[in-house]
Amino acid sequence: MSGTSNGTGAAPTADELRSAGLEFSVDGPVAEIVLCAPARRNSQTPAMWRALAALGRSMPGEVRVVIVRAEGPSFSAGLDRSMLDDSLEVETVRDLLNGTDMSALRTMDEYQQGFMFLRDPNFISIAAVHGHAVGAGFQLALACDVRVVADNAVFCMREPALGLVPDLTGTTPLVRQVGYGRALEVCVRARSIDAQEAATIGLAQSVVPLDDLAREVDVLVQSVLQSDTEAVRETKRLLQSAEVLDLEQQRKLESTAQLRRLRAMARGQGGLRSDTMNTKSGS
Repeated sequence: MSGTSNGTGAAPTADELRSAGLEFSVDGPVAEIVLCAPARRNSQTPAMWRALAALGRSMPGEVRVVIVRAEGPSFSAGLDRSMLDDSLEVETVRDLLNGTDMSALRTMDEYQQGFMFLRDPNFISIAAVHGHAVGAGFQLALACDVRVVADNAVFCMREPALGLVPDLTGTTPLVRQVGYGRALEVCVRARSIDAQEAATIGLAQSVVPLDDLAREVDVLVQSVLQSDTEAVRETKRLLQSAEVLDLEQQRKLESTAQLRRLRAMARGQGGLRSDTMNTKSGS
Protein backbone atom coordinates (compact mmCIF):
# COMPACT_ATOMS: atom_id res chain seq x y z
CA MET A 1 0.00 0.00 0.00
CA SER A 2 1.11 3.60 -0.42
CA GLY A 3 3.19 4.93 2.40
CA THR A 4 4.56 1.61 3.64
CA SER A 5 8.07 1.57 5.08
CA ASN A 6 10.77 -1.05 4.77
CA GLY A 7 13.62 0.54 6.65
CA THR A 8 14.94 2.06 3.42
CA GLY A 9 16.08 5.61 2.86
CA ALA A 10 18.28 7.87 4.93
CA ALA A 11 17.01 8.48 8.44
CA PRO A 12 16.84 12.15 9.43
CA THR A 13 19.36 13.20 12.05
CA ALA A 14 18.36 14.23 15.55
CA ASP A 15 19.20 17.85 14.70
CA GLU A 16 17.09 17.73 11.53
CA LEU A 17 14.17 16.30 13.48
CA ARG A 18 14.53 18.82 16.27
CA SER A 19 14.52 21.71 13.81
CA ALA A 20 11.25 20.32 12.42
CA GLY A 21 9.74 20.03 15.90
CA LEU A 22 10.17 16.27 16.32
CA GLU A 23 12.07 13.69 18.33
CA PHE A 24 12.40 10.00 17.46
CA SER A 25 13.57 7.00 19.45
CA VAL A 26 13.52 3.23 19.08
CA ASP A 27 13.60 0.73 21.93
CA GLY A 28 13.59 -2.75 20.42
CA PRO A 29 10.20 -3.28 18.76
CA VAL A 30 8.76 0.06 19.92
CA ALA A 31 9.37 3.37 18.16
CA GLU A 32 8.23 6.72 19.52
CA ILE A 33 7.66 9.93 17.59
CA VAL A 34 7.32 13.00 19.78
CA LEU A 35 6.02 16.39 18.68
CA CYS A 36 8.35 18.61 20.66
CA ALA A 37 7.52 22.23 19.84
CA PRO A 38 5.29 23.05 22.82
CA ALA A 39 6.01 26.79 22.59
CA ARG A 40 3.99 26.85 19.38
CA ARG A 41 1.56 24.17 20.63
CA ASN A 42 3.18 21.65 18.27
CA SER A 43 1.76 23.43 15.26
CA GLN A 44 2.83 21.80 12.01
CA THR A 45 4.94 22.90 9.06
CA PRO A 46 6.04 21.45 5.72
CA ALA A 47 9.39 20.72 7.37
CA MET A 48 7.62 18.56 9.96
CA TRP A 49 5.66 16.68 7.30
CA ARG A 50 8.81 16.00 5.30
CA ALA A 51 10.59 14.81 8.45
CA LEU A 52 7.69 12.48 9.28
CA ALA A 53 7.80 11.06 5.75
CA ALA A 54 11.55 10.49 6.09
CA LEU A 55 10.97 8.65 9.37
CA GLY A 56 8.42 6.46 7.62
CA ARG A 57 10.86 5.59 4.82
CA SER A 58 13.62 4.74 7.29
CA MET A 59 11.56 2.94 9.94
CA PRO A 60 13.52 -0.12 11.16
CA GLY A 61 11.96 -3.39 10.04
CA GLU A 62 11.92 -4.81 13.57
CA VAL A 63 9.56 -2.10 14.83
CA ARG A 64 6.16 -3.49 15.74
CA VAL A 65 4.56 -0.48 17.42
CA VAL A 66 4.88 3.24 16.64
CA ILE A 67 3.66 5.68 19.28
CA VAL A 68 2.91 9.29 18.34
CA ARG A 69 2.70 11.66 21.28
CA ALA A 70 3.40 15.30 22.09
CA GLU A 71 5.06 17.50 24.66
CA GLY A 72 3.36 20.46 26.29
CA PRO A 73 -0.32 21.20 26.84
CA SER A 74 -1.52 20.26 23.32
CA PHE A 75 -1.12 17.34 20.95
CA SER A 76 -1.04 19.71 17.97
CA ALA A 77 -2.78 22.99 17.25
CA GLY A 78 -2.76 22.27 13.53
CA LEU A 79 -1.04 24.20 10.78
CA ASP A 80 1.42 26.83 11.90
CA ARG A 81 -0.40 29.91 10.60
CA SER A 82 2.91 31.54 9.68
CA MET A 83 3.14 28.90 6.94
CA LEU A 84 0.57 30.94 5.00
CA ASP A 85 3.11 33.78 4.72
CA ASP A 86 5.29 33.51 1.61
CA SER A 87 7.78 36.10 2.85
CA LEU A 88 9.47 33.65 5.22
CA GLU A 89 12.82 32.14 4.28
CA VAL A 90 11.58 28.58 4.85
CA GLU A 91 9.26 26.32 2.90
CA THR A 92 5.68 27.44 3.45
CA VAL A 93 2.26 26.31 2.29
CA ARG A 94 1.99 29.53 0.28
CA ASP A 95 4.90 28.30 -1.83
CA LEU A 96 2.48 25.83 -3.43
CA LEU A 97 1.03 28.74 -5.41
CA ASN A 98 4.37 29.71 -6.96
CA GLY A 99 4.51 26.81 -9.41
CA THR A 100 2.21 24.84 -11.68
CA ASP A 101 -0.72 22.79 -10.47
CA MET A 102 1.26 19.65 -11.26
CA SER A 103 4.22 20.72 -9.13
CA ALA A 104 1.90 21.82 -6.30
CA LEU A 105 0.10 18.47 -6.30
CA ARG A 106 3.43 16.65 -6.33
CA THR A 107 4.54 18.61 -3.28
CA MET A 108 1.26 17.98 -1.50
CA ASP A 109 1.71 14.26 -2.11
CA GLU A 110 5.11 14.50 -0.43
CA TYR A 111 3.49 16.18 2.57
CA GLN A 112 0.82 13.47 2.78
CA GLN A 113 3.45 10.73 2.98
CA GLY A 114 4.20 12.04 6.46
CA PHE A 115 0.78 10.73 7.43
CA MET A 116 0.39 7.74 5.09
CA PHE A 117 3.26 5.71 6.52
CA LEU A 118 1.39 5.29 9.80
CA ARG A 119 -0.96 2.87 7.98
CA ASP A 120 1.96 0.50 7.26
CA PRO A 121 0.87 -3.09 8.08
CA ASN A 122 4.33 -3.83 9.51
CA PHE A 123 3.44 -2.05 12.75
CA ILE A 124 0.53 -0.81 14.84
CA SER A 125 0.46 2.98 15.20
CA ILE A 126 -0.94 4.53 18.37
CA ALA A 127 -1.74 8.21 18.88
CA ALA A 128 -1.53 9.30 22.52
CA VAL A 129 -3.64 12.46 22.43
CA HIS A 130 -3.99 15.11 25.10
CA GLY A 131 -5.16 18.69 24.91
CA HIS A 132 -6.09 20.08 21.51
CA ALA A 133 -5.75 18.09 18.29
CA VAL A 134 -6.84 20.60 15.68
CA GLY A 135 -6.79 20.43 11.89
CA ALA A 136 -3.49 18.82 10.88
CA GLY A 137 -3.18 17.62 14.49
CA PHE A 138 -6.55 15.89 14.25
CA GLN A 139 -5.49 14.33 10.95
CA LEU A 140 -2.22 13.06 12.44
CA ALA A 141 -4.21 11.32 15.16
CA LEU A 142 -6.59 9.92 12.52
CA ALA A 143 -3.63 8.53 10.55
CA CYS A 144 -2.84 6.22 13.45
CA ASP A 145 -4.53 2.86 13.90
CA VAL A 146 -5.60 3.51 17.49
CA ARG A 147 -6.24 6.67 19.48
CA VAL A 148 -5.77 6.60 23.25
CA VAL A 149 -6.85 9.97 24.61
CA ALA A 150 -6.65 11.88 27.85
CA ASP A 151 -9.84 13.18 29.34
CA ASN A 152 -8.83 16.74 28.41
CA ALA A 153 -8.49 15.97 24.71
CA VAL A 154 -10.39 18.09 22.18
CA PHE A 155 -10.57 17.32 18.47
CA CYS A 156 -11.55 19.84 15.81
CA MET A 157 -11.34 20.00 12.01
CA ARG A 158 -10.94 23.76 11.60
CA GLU A 159 -10.05 23.88 7.91
CA PRO A 160 -13.53 24.73 6.50
CA ALA A 161 -13.81 27.67 8.91
CA LEU A 162 -10.53 28.97 7.46
CA GLY A 163 -11.65 28.54 3.85
CA LEU A 164 -9.64 25.32 3.42
CA VAL A 165 -10.34 21.59 3.36
CA PRO A 166 -8.74 18.69 5.27
CA ASP A 167 -6.00 17.47 2.90
CA LEU A 168 -3.58 15.44 5.02
CA THR A 169 -5.35 12.07 4.53
CA GLY A 170 -7.83 12.62 7.37
CA THR A 171 -11.17 12.45 5.55
CA THR A 172 -11.19 8.71 4.87
CA PRO A 173 -10.43 7.55 8.43
CA LEU A 174 -12.82 10.12 9.87
CA VAL A 175 -15.72 8.83 7.77
CA ARG A 176 -14.81 5.22 8.56
CA GLN A 177 -14.61 5.92 12.28
CA VAL A 178 -17.74 8.02 12.79
CA GLY A 179 -19.82 7.69 9.59
CA TYR A 180 -20.45 10.12 6.74
CA GLY A 181 -23.16 12.21 8.37
CA ARG A 182 -21.27 12.77 11.61
CA ALA A 183 -18.01 13.44 9.76
CA LEU A 184 -19.71 16.03 7.54
CA GLU A 185 -21.37 17.76 10.47
CA VAL A 186 -18.13 17.90 12.48
CA CYS A 187 -16.12 19.29 9.56
CA VAL A 188 -18.46 21.86 8.07
CA ARG A 189 -19.32 23.26 11.49
CA ALA A 190 -15.66 23.13 12.58
CA ARG A 191 -17.11 21.75 15.80
CA SER A 192 -15.04 20.59 18.74
CA ILE A 193 -15.33 17.02 20.01
CA ASP A 194 -14.35 16.39 23.61
CA ALA A 195 -12.83 13.15 24.85
CA GLN A 196 -16.07 11.58 26.04
CA GLU A 197 -17.87 12.25 22.76
CA ALA A 198 -14.83 10.94 20.89
CA ALA A 199 -15.17 7.65 22.75
CA THR A 200 -18.94 7.54 22.25
CA ILE A 201 -18.77 7.97 18.46
CA GLY A 202 -15.84 5.59 18.02
CA LEU A 203 -13.13 8.15 17.38
CA ALA A 204 -11.18 7.24 20.52
CA GLN A 205 -10.57 3.67 21.57
CA SER A 206 -10.08 4.59 25.23
CA VAL A 207 -10.25 7.66 27.45
CA VAL A 208 -8.22 7.97 30.64
CA PRO A 209 -7.20 10.72 33.08
CA LEU A 210 -4.29 12.76 31.76
CA ASP A 211 -1.91 11.38 34.39
CA ASP A 212 -2.72 7.83 33.26
CA LEU A 213 -2.22 8.40 29.53
CA ALA A 214 1.34 7.08 29.29
CA ARG A 215 0.47 4.05 31.42
CA GLU A 216 -2.58 3.23 29.29
CA VAL A 217 -0.51 3.43 26.11
CA ASP A 218 2.12 1.14 27.64
CA VAL A 219 -0.52 -1.45 28.55
CA LEU A 220 -1.76 -1.41 24.97
CA VAL A 221 1.76 -1.70 23.58
CA GLN A 222 2.57 -4.68 25.78
CA SER A 223 -0.67 -6.38 24.72
CA VAL A 224 0.23 -5.95 21.05
CA LEU A 225 3.74 -7.28 21.62
CA GLN A 226 2.39 -10.42 23.28
CA SER A 227 0.68 -11.44 20.03
CA ASP A 228 2.52 -13.13 17.18
CA THR A 229 4.30 -10.55 15.02
CA GLU A 230 3.28 -11.89 11.62
CA ALA A 231 -0.25 -12.68 12.76
CA VAL A 232 -0.69 -9.06 13.84
CA ARG A 233 0.65 -7.81 10.51
CA GLU A 234 -1.61 -10.15 8.54
CA THR A 235 -4.59 -9.11 10.65
CA LYS A 236 -3.95 -5.41 10.06
CA ARG A 237 -3.76 -6.02 6.30
CA LEU A 238 -7.04 -7.96 6.43
CA LEU A 239 -8.85 -5.28 8.40
CA GLN A 240 -7.59 -2.60 6.02
CA SER A 241 -8.83 -4.53 3.00
CA ALA A 242 -12.15 -5.30 4.72
CA GLU A 243 -12.97 -1.58 4.55
CA VAL A 244 -12.89 -1.55 0.74
CA LEU A 245 -13.51 -5.09 -0.55
CA ASP A 246 -16.74 -7.02 -0.80
CA LEU A 247 -17.34 -10.15 1.25
CA GLU A 248 -16.42 -12.55 -1.54
CA GLN A 249 -13.04 -10.91 -2.11
CA GLN A 250 -12.39 -10.54 1.59
CA ARG A 251 -13.14 -14.16 2.48
CA LYS A 252 -10.59 -15.30 -0.09
CA LEU A 253 -7.97 -13.02 1.39
CA GLU A 254 -8.76 -14.41 4.85
CA SER A 255 -8.32 -17.98 3.65
CA THR A 256 -5.06 -17.18 1.88
CA ALA A 257 -3.69 -15.35 4.90
CA GLN A 258 -4.70 -18.16 7.24
CA LEU A 259 -3.03 -20.73 5.03
CA ARG A 260 0.19 -18.69 5.16
CA ARG A 261 -0.01 -18.65 8.94
CA LEU A 262 -0.71 -22.37 9.21
CA ARG A 263 2.23 -23.21 6.95
CA ALA A 264 4.51 -20.86 8.85
CA MET A 265 3.48 -22.38 12.18
CA ALA A 266 4.01 -25.88 10.85
CA ARG A 267 7.49 -24.99 9.59
CA GLY A 268 8.41 -23.31 12.85
CA GLN A 269 7.06 -26.02 15.18
CA GLY A 270 7.56 -29.18 13.18
CA GLY A 271 3.81 -29.57 12.91
CA LEU A 272 0.78 -27.93 14.48
CA ARG A 273 -0.05 -28.76 18.09
CA SER A 274 -3.60 -28.87 19.36
CA ASP A 275 -2.81 -26.37 22.12
CA THR A 276 -2.06 -23.68 19.53
CA MET A 277 -5.61 -23.82 18.18
CA ASN A 278 -8.84 -22.63 19.76
CA THR A 279 -11.10 -24.44 17.32
CA LYS A 280 -10.82 -27.14 14.72
CA SER A 281 -11.06 -24.47 12.04
CA GLY A 282 -7.78 -22.94 13.22
CA SER A 283 -9.26 -19.56 14.14
